[in-house]
Amino acid sequence: MRPSSETIAGLRAALPPATHRHMERAVESIVAAKQRGGRVVVVTGSGPNLHEGVTTQIAELIRQGLVDGVITSSAVIAHEMAGTLDRVRRVRMESGSDFGIPSGALPRGGVFEITQLSPRQRAAVEKEIPEGWAMYDQVAAMPGNVVIKAAGNMAWPMGLRSERLAREICAIANQAGVAFEYVAGLGASPYTMIGSGALKGVPVLVSIPQMVGGGAVGIAIGDSISIKRRSRAIAEMLAGADVILESAIALTQEIHDGPFETYTGHGIWAAWEGFETYSLKDKTLIRIDLDPNLERAWDRERQDSKVQEAIDRGLPKTKITGIPFRMEMSGFARLEGSIPITADIGVAWPVLVSAVEERLGMKLDFVSVPQESEDGKKMREWIADEVSFIDRDTLMAKARSSLSSPVAGPQPVRASS
Repeated sequence: MRPSSETIAGLRAALPPATHRHMERAVESIVAAKQRGGRVVVVTGSGPNLHEGVTTQIAELIRQGLVDGVITSSAVIAHEMAGTLDRVRRVRMESGSDFGIPSGALPRGGVFEITQLSPRQRAAVEKEIPEGWAMYDQVAAMPGNVVIKAAGNMAWPMGLRSERLAREICAIANQAGVAFEYVAGLGASPYTMIGSGALKGVPVLVSIPQMVGGGAVGIAIGDSISIKRRSRAIAEMLAGADVILESAIALTQEIHDGPFETYTGHGIWAAWEGFETYSLKDKTLIRIDLDPNLERAWDRERQDSKVQEAIDRGLPKTKITGIPFRMEMSGFARLEGSIPITADIGVAWPVLVSAVEERLGMKLDFVSVPQESEDGKKMREWIADEVSFIDRDTLMAKARSSLSSPVAGPQPVRASS
């Protein structure tokens, strides 16, 4: 699934000159890193990353050996467990309707959603959730509209299934001493980041700031390994990265510096106490972000070091720069190897990966495209059709075989070093 070369050329041509220059630098950095055997780590959020096909794109880049680690959110893990994007029927429940749904549990507007399932999918889910199908059939017959949206969130039965499955996965992770994300990936679609990561031995982990979300999935992820071990595993991933690529995500400074980074972060005392630390110095940090203030802060730092001046004087950065300042702008703007790409991620990702694959002489099977375009609408249909929810039987079988004996290749993230 990929757009035409003409579509990519059109997206590239529409980029502003500054964004085009920064995109070229980003491509050169990634290509150079991969040519010398270096590593690329992606830090991604939820929301548009799912709808624009970016998480599916990252799964393809893992499969092709172009991405060597992913830091993401618990919400993304929950959505990938349910198949990334779903077709759901949304109906409005009238006052007094009795479908066994607690009225106080309905979201604003009294809307209830059900996942549209094929007969094969329904038969598989019915084995795990035998109750509630009369209600499902009644709701399916009601007037409503069908939309494609992030999977397994508010819709029955996939949302409920993910929450119940999360508790089982957490129990397996606890017993084996590995991260939840690895166990979930054993039964996930290879078109998901967790599924591709498990297949290729590439770590896919939720960061501490991104732990909240995904309901019981987020809780289970947090309970699977300790915060200390998770922080260490993320630090190890970033320490080994030559290029860190951030995609539509907040709070990244708390992710990329964390408790063990010494160049722009707060790892000085960990180093003082003798813990292993790492530095962002000499790393390339690429950020795809629609906020033009990020690029403004980056420009100001290169013109007159205003961000560093604010830090040196102990003053609020907004006061000195005149820019509405977000926390992640600070370390990013001051890092010599940072590259801002001010663009919609739906546009930036296909332009970026198409240039990388061309220069490396590769051919990707999947290239994302903006969701609002005609190609993007087809892409979303393809994801809804082809990226399935976790196969519980496969997960359990693989967990029994791989977690009871040494795992071939790179090890999953374990609970202790």
